[in-house]
Formats: sequence, structure tokens, C-alpha cells
Amino acid sequence: MSTILVQREGAICEITLNRPESLNVLNPEMTQDLWHALSDAQNDEVRCVVLKAAGQHFMAGGDIRFFSQSLTLMARERHKAFKEFVSEVDPLVLGLSHLRKPVIAAVHGAVAGFGVSLSLLCDFVVAADDTFFNLAYINLGTSPDGSSTYFLPRVVGLRKAKQIAMLGERIDAQQAFALDLVTQVVPRANLDEEVKKLAERLANGPTFAYGHTKSLLQESFERSLPEQLAAEAESFASCAGTEDFAQGVQCFLERKPTKFKGI
Repeated sequence: MSTILVQREGAICEITLNRPESLNVLNPEMTQDLWHALSDAQNDEVRCVVLKAAGQHFMAGGDIRFFSQSLTLMARERHKAFKEFVSEVDPLVLGLSHLRKPVIAAVHGAVAGFGVSLSLLCDFVVAADDTFFNLAYINLGTSPDGSSTYFLPRVVGLRKAKQIAMLGERIDAQQAFALDLVTQVVPRANLDEEVKKLAERLANGPTFAYGHTKSLLQESFERSLPEQLAAEAESFASCAGTEDFAQGVQCFLERKPTKFKGI
């Protein structure tokens, strides 16, 4: 059985984590399958990506049984093995972070460990009301990976990020909403419907402009104000050369809905 399912519906690409029997925990096979699925989503015909999960939980983190296989190794060997394992996740993290189209995470049940990282990498997170988050690494005696230490303080602030990462406590859906970990909270029965509404709205939007907007926002933390102004000017100029811009301006003046093509 494939660890990842991919389904296209028009311009929306749904990627489903598919290890429900093990709470969708991440192992090397799923890492590779998810990376390939995201690579396929680079297709110009895809204008919005939805990341969801089969079963009762989104993702309960890494595969602890896989981790346990290393316990027979000497400390130095274990260090080498896990450095290689964690580094294998890097292309997946970078690919999802740099995807130049909107990405929605539809989460429910447990969102733990690397599941938190996956949700942080998405542009929108729609959470069922039964969702709970737990960064959890500290409970195994290790530090976080998967870019959570990069994105978490940017989302919730440094002080709150330390609390989440170092205490390893469970955060329910409403607490997650208050912390900006999720975009909205919906009843579990309505999760698919609400995600579909948002995905269709984004898929019908100006995809090229979305990509530039994401890049500007994400890279703003590393730029000075003059550098950001220059990047904004270049980005605006690039967008102004698209069919979507021409349509948007014309339809605004004519006071009629715009039908963006994503180009």
C-alpha cells in the first residue's frame, strides 16, 4: 500500500498521508513518497495543494519503532545514522516551503512531532475541532527537526515557541487558533467541505501573484527594509506582465468579477 495518495480534481491537487494503521507516522518511505508527490504538484495545471491524512489522526510524528532499531548501536553510530535520517527530510521541507502556489493543511486528531512541522510549512491550516498539537520531541529526549524551530518562533513568537518546544504539552484546537497555529477551526464533520471551499477559492485566484506574495513574506525576515522594497518593486513588475494583472485591472474598472488564469 502506498504511503501517499495523490488525487487531482481540476486545479486542486490533494495529497493524503496514507499510513492510518500507524497514525501516519513518518518513515523513510513516506518521506520519499511525499517529496515525489510535491514535485508532481509543481505542474502548472495545479493551482492549489491540499495536504490531508487518512484515518483518525493527521500525523503522530516520527516512527518510534524505526527509532528503536537504532538502540543497539553505539552512541557515535547512532549519531551518524540519525544525522543522515534527519537530513533526508530536508529536500521535502525545502520543496514544500518554496512551492509557489497555495498549500492548505487539513488537520484532525493528533498533529505531533513532524506533523507540527508539516502544518507550519503550509500557508493555511484548517483544523477539525478534535485536533490537538504536541511538538513532543522533548518527551523523547531530543530537540525538534523538520524546520519547526525555524517556523514556530515566526508564527507564535520566541517566548511561546520555547514553551511549546520545551514543555511538550498538548495544545487543543482552540488554543492553536489563539496562537495562530491554525487558520480556522471547524467541526470534524465539516472539515472536508470547508477545506474544499478554501481550496477552490485559491485555485481560482491569481496563482502567479500568490507565489510572489509567499516569497516576499517568507524572505522578509532576512532582508533590510530597502532590500524588501526593492524585492517588492521587482515582484510587482513581474506580476504586472501577466494576463491575470491585465484582467484584474480591466475587470476592476468594469466592476465585474475577474476570472484569473494563474498566468
